[in-house]
Amino acid sequence: MCAGWGSAVGLVGQFLEFIESAPNQSLRSLSDRVLRKCRDLTGAEAGTVFMLRGQGRHRNLEAVSAQNDVIRAKPKLFSVPVSQASIVGYVAATGETLLLEDAYAIPVERPYSFNPAFDQRTGFRTRSIMAFALKGFRDRPIGVVQLINRRPVEGPPAFLPEHEQMIAPVNHIVGRALERAATLERLTERNRALTRERRRVAELQAETERAFMVSVNLLARAAEVHDEDTGNHILRVNEYSHALATWAGCSRAFCAEIRFSAALHDVGKMSVDQAVLHKKGRLDDRELAEMRRHPVYGHDILVASDRLKMAAEIALYHHEQWAGTGYPRGLKGEEIPLAARIVAIADCYDALRSARPYKPSFSHEKAVDILLNGDDRLDPRVHFDPRLLSLFAGRHAEFDAIWERLKDQESVTA
Repeated sequence: MCAGWGSAVGLVGQFLEFIESAPNQSLRSLSDRVLRKCRDLTGAEAGTVFMLRGQGRHRNLEAVSAQNDVIRAKPKLFSVPVSQASIVGYVAATGETLLLEDAYAIPVERPYSFNPAFDQRTGFRTRSIMAFALKGFRDRPIGVVQLINRRPVEGPPAFLPEHEQMIAPVNHIVGRALERAATLERLTERNRALTRERRRVAELQAETERAFMVSVNLLARAAEVHDEDTGNHILRVNEYSHALATWAGCSRAFCAEIRFSAALHDVGKMSVDQAVLHKKGRLDDRELAEMRRHPVYGHDILVASDRLKMAAEIALYHHEQWAGTGYPRGLKGEEIPLAARIVAIADCYDALRSARPYKPSFSHEKAVDILLNGDDRLDPRVHFDPRLLSLFAGRHAEFDAIWERLKDQESVTA
């Protein structure tokens, strides 16, 4: 072993010291320190650390650190295919260490050759080369260190077998440290990529949700286009329904869904004969039957969408009555889906508060009195779920607050 190099044990200790001093070093930082240490030990004026990347035919050696004391410009990192035709490719493929006295005088029978392109481009003159494989898990090559142009204080200007013997004890230590750093770097980048992908998916989901809600609102508005003086009716019914569902202890998901589904309760009116919708005065039996088909029409429009299952249910059943006297199915009590029972109260409250061609806008107090005690047209014991009506009775002021927040400018309370 050359004088001043120290024992193999001492070298192992030196490498372990700077590897363990910063256990979470980046691959670039660690490879820079490894290359600097190898150059200091051998007197190389330049060198490169390559790491193996890819699989099968797509494997290549990617330079992760390059140093050169002769050229002022910072060396550019590059990659080369894993092929025995190149010096580093041969070392990566075979695991052998190469000690070349003159890169320009490699015997022709060797499978590898020197590529002078870098020298020609920069004016640098490559002479001696030492290239050895870095060994990782299960002794497999995971990269290559190439050292160039030994500058000895004494002795020949070439790398010697003693250099190989000196490097051998630390080869696995360095290789596994770089392998860990490379793995950590890949995992970190993969996590960053997954984070970016999750963020993009979330953005797409948000865009899709916004588009969905716009479509729901447009569909609800289209259903109301033939009604007169409906204004913000659908927005208010959404909010009343959400409030009542919350009071009833429904799940957060249920409450969120009813908040937009309620708006579509009358979407079936789009399919009703317009002459019936616009008729002034009382409807005859045929016209009344046509009007009463709108729940079925609405269900048929909405049921095909998985996101609108509740809306389809509300559209079909919001005219059913607790006593079984409603339409179109004549369902009774809890046979009527909860969402439809909630919307029935919300819709009725808003109808009482809203001005119509056949009635003025009622005050909150009068609307509450009719809902709780009835009048000549409405019997709450027949029409509504008594539990939901009891919840309304205890907190009806919140309905009034919703009305005041979303009331139409032209509304006049009688």
